[in-house]
Amino acid sequence: VCIDGINLKTLRFAEYRRLFGVVPQETLLFNDTLRENIRYGRSYVSEEDIYSAARVANIHEFIMSLPNRYDTVIGERGLRLSGGERQRVSIARALSHKPQVLILDEATSNLDTESERLIQHRLSTLLKNRTSFVIAHRLSTIRDADLILVLDKGRIIESGTHDELMKRSERYHDMVVLQTHPQN
Repeated sequence: VCIDGINLKTLRFAEYRRLFGVVPQETLLFNDTLRENIRYGRSYVSEEDIYSAARVANIHEFIMSLPNRYDTVIGERGLRLSGGERQRVSIARALSHKPQVLILDEATSNLDTESERLIQHRLSTLLKNRTSFVIAHRLSTIRDADLILVLDKGRIIESGTHDELMKRSERYHDMVVLQTHPQN
């Protein structure tokens, strides 16, 4: 497997890890400051990279409103934050080291609609020229993807762009309609 022409087998583990940014569905945060939770043990991540990632993740203004700002200790598992705030810190963490490959596993599932919209808008810019895997049940999250894979029981049953699947896939079409116009 190659990324940008580099065979992954030729990389040391640390170099390999720098290629990827992952936003899991279940956020793992530590009883430390917001700064260190975003940096996540990567000493090479600069302050500006932390702030930039927090802006993209729509968490910077919230952090700046706290008395200790980025030096605020968030408690074990981020207990002092809401679910959406924890998820936005996780997104900032994934972006802070400017990964070449971004993996989003239900990355916006814990966000309110407005936060999801803001992050989607900002992420669309970041996903350009970057390999990204977006795992999502909310189809609005993947609408602009170059390739959508529809899975059923662990098997790929259809693939294409949103427009292609809307035209030729009854199953995908029905899922989109159900999510955009839920029945009462």
